[in-house]
Amino acid sequence: MSQPVGVSDHIEAPDPVLAALADGAWHRGPVLAEALGVTRAAISARIARLRQRGLAIHSVTGRGYRLAGPLDLLNGPAVRAALEVAAGRMLDQLVVLQSIDSTNSYVGACEDGLTRACLAEQQTAGRGRDGRAWVSPMAANLYLSVGRDLAPRAGALGALSLAIGVAVAEVLRDLGAADVGLKWPNDLWIGRAKIGGILIEARAEATTRTRLVAGLGLNLAMPRAAAAPIDQAWTRLADHVPDLPARSVIAGRCIDAVLRAIDTFALNGFVVFQSRWAGFDVLYGQAVTLFEPGGRRHGVARGVAADGSLILDNDGTYERIYSGDLSLRLRAPRG
Repeated sequence: MSQPVGVSDHIEAPDPVLAALADGAWHRGPVLAEALGVTRAAISARIARLRQRGLAIHSVTGRGYRLAGPLDLLNGPAVRAALEVAAGRMLDQLVVLQSIDSTNSYVGACEDGLTRACLAEQQTAGRGRDGRAWVSPMAANLYLSVGRDLAPRAGALGALSLAIGVAVAEVLRDLGAADVGLKWPNDLWIGRAKIGGILIEARAEATTRTRLVAGLGLNLAMPRAAAAPIDQAWTRLADHVPDLPARSVIAGRCIDAVLRAIDTFALNGFVVFQSRWAGFDVLYGQAVTLFEPGGRRHGVARGVAADGSLILDNDGTYERIYSGDLSLRLRAPRG
């Protein structure tokens, strides 16, 4: 898995107190202080900062400190090891950060032309579609962005979120999430609840290339208390896969899937993903409402065309939808 000369992965180490507490066991303050070579006051200050980052840390006199539950912190080499050979060769740099406003923003700001994957333990300003906030608690989910330069194909990237969705859904199915599905254009579901989403951003850098950023947010083991701001049905992979692999393994497999999907899409477009999408399509045959700036329309979803557009059946009149926000209406389809 060779990398460009002079380029190495950038892996930020976790706070040493967090790393010590990650096992979920009790740790006494004096023992932590001695092990880390700092004062007990420094340990208390670090605990306060970790609490400010949203971590639930219990403290009991005589027992010390303990997280509400163990944390599965990301490990850069383990992420790399989960990549297949071809994806490992494509990936110039792996970046693992402890906290960042948005992994998409980080990757989008890199202008060196490298193919880069950025993971973060926490996002402070994670973004979903249409600027919606993406809830991103510490060391609980997957916050991933991949940046890659592509030859420009005007108007051709609109269906890329669908292609990546197919590739990630296949990863989740292989992990044991039997009921995984895709909701046009960029949501991953299990059953009738959202488990993840994809955000594509592209910027023309020159006449010869387009800088692509593909973001993936995936709920792995999010604490239920952290999900209070979410205003829709949601779920997490831990509720559907009893023997959940380490987050680093899932991250590596998702990076692999995203990279392969981007390259396949760049060569062939969405058409090669169309039949695979159909196997995950949670909208097919369902009555839906399409919300638009000028109002709303009703119809029945009839699958996705070869260009990634949604086929909407409005009383026998078929039209293709290229953008919009769909909500599923739970009633019997009309025809």
